[in-house]
Amino acid sequence: MERGEVVTVAGNDLVVKMEDGTIRHFPNVPESARVTVDGKQLGIHDLKPGMKLQRTITTTTAPKTITTVQTVTGKVWYVNPPNSVILTMENGKNQSFKIPQGQKFNVDGQMVDAFGLKKGMNVTATKIVEVPETVVAQQRSVTGTMPTPPTPPPADAPILIATKEPVAEAPTTTAQATPAPAKPAKLPKTGSEWPLVGILGLAFISASLAIKLVRVKLGF
Repeated sequence: MERGEVVTVAGNDLVVKMEDGTIRHFPNVPESARVTVDGKQLGIHDLKPGMKLQRTITTTTAPKTITTVQTVTGKVWYVNPPNSVILTMENGKNQSFKIPQGQKFNVDGQMVDAFGLKKGMNVTATKIVEVPETVVAQQRSVTGTMPTPPTPPPADAPILIATKEPVAEAPTTTAQATPAPAKPAKLPKTGSEWPLVGILGLAFISASLAIKLVRVKLGF
C-alpha cells in the first residue's frame, strides 16, 4: 500500500509526494487509468494538486501445472507392466516413463498394451510432460480524497473580494517644510550717530550765546 499527495499534473505526467517525503514522477499515465474519489471514477486530467492518493497492490500466487505433449520414439530397455517402462532414446540415453491406465503403444504398426512390450522393441508414443509452476498475479487499485477545503472566516469578519483590476499606486506624500517668515531687509547704514551729537552740541552752544547776549542787553 502506497500513499502520496498530488503535487502537479502536466498532461499525462503526474508528480506525487510520497508518504516518506520522496517525490515520484509517473510519466505517460494512460488515459484508461482510473482513481476512485468519493465514489467517482476520475482520470489523469481530473486530478488536482493537494489530492491524497492511495495505491493498493494485491499479489496472489497460485500453483499451476504446465503440460507439454511430444511424440517420442525409443527402444524398450526395461518394462514393468502396467506401471512403467524405460526406453533408450535416439540420443542413446535411457528415460523412464509412467504408463497411464489403458495406454496403448504403436509397435511396428500394431497397437499393444504395457503387457505386450518386450525388451528391444521399437515403440512410438506420446510423451506428456507436466511441470509445476507458480503463477503470480497482481491487481492494482488507486483511491483518493479531495484536498481539504480552506477554513471559512468567522461570520462577523469583513469580506474582501479580490479583483484582477490594476491597482493605482498611492501618491507619495513628502513633507514640505513651512518657509520661515522673511526677515525685514535691513536698511543700508548711511551714517553714524556722531553728526547728530555735533548738531546737538552746536545748538546748545548757540543757545548759550544767545542767553548771554540777552543778559548783556538787559544789564544783568
